Amino acid sequence: MSLLTNVMDHSLDEGYAEAAARKEAAGGMPKTLRAKLGLAVGLVLAALVVTVGAVQARVAAPVVAKEREELIDRIDRETTAADELEGSVDELRAEVSARQREALKQSGGSDRAELVGLLSGATDVHGPGVKLVVDDAEESSSGGDGDPRETSGFSDTGRVRDRDMQRVVNGLWESGAEAVSINGQRLTALSAIRAAGDAILVDNKPLVPPYTVLAVGDGDRLSSRFQNSADGLYLDALQENYGIRTSISVEDDLRLAAAPRVTVRTAQPKTEKGTS
Repeated sequence: MSLLTNVMDHSLDEGYAEAAARKEAAGGMPKTLRAKLGLAVGLVLAALVVTVGAVQARVAAPVVAKEREELIDRIDRETTAADELEGSVDELRAEVSARQREALKQSGGSDRAELVGLLSGATDVHGPGVKLVVDDAEESSSGGDGDPRETSGFSDTGRVRDRDMQRVVNGLWESGAEAVSINGQRLTALSAIRAAGDAILVDNKPLVPPYTVLAVGDGDRLSSRFQNSADGLYLDALQENYGIRTSISVEDDLRLAAAPRVTVRTAQPKTEKGTS
């Protein structure tokens, strides 16, 4: 009975009781006046820092908001100015192109001038030809390692690449096309077809698939020669192996707008012998 009585009266072990007493003594409120003053000063300083920070943030908030609004207004003004300048550039380019076409018409030998304007892309053209549409695959898949089409920067083998369109256009020229455009962009001897990321650019203007290629020429002959050429067979291989969608049709009358600008930077006209 004495053992049971001892257990009931002393249910907490003496070691635990001593540890609890030490913890309470160490974590309790300071007992000396100096310690209490130190704690009070610390609390006052912490409250002061928090208060000063809050006041400064409240005072600076209107300034920050005003600066933000001024920055937004400046961005809007600069954007508007840039748009206006871009519009002016387009108008000047159109005026220069119009004067170039007028100069070609007024120059000696009108037939030759018209031919030069047609081949250079400086004049509007119309006539029979072919319409070729090239589009990405409906369900494309990523190519495996070692696939030569993976090196072009596109992650999807079902995408039409810039070099694909280069081969298509070169094949049309070689097959007898006299004027070519892609999605309304007239191609000239100075035109470039490049890639920027996953986008195809023609003269630095991005195109959106499907890519519609119009080529003026002898329609039946142009279509037959292109489809039997190496570039036409290349396009067939893209369709068979990667699901690239293509269609070609002979058209009775195609209309191609003039190129927006034809700027020659280094070439000079050849002068006749004996003239200055």
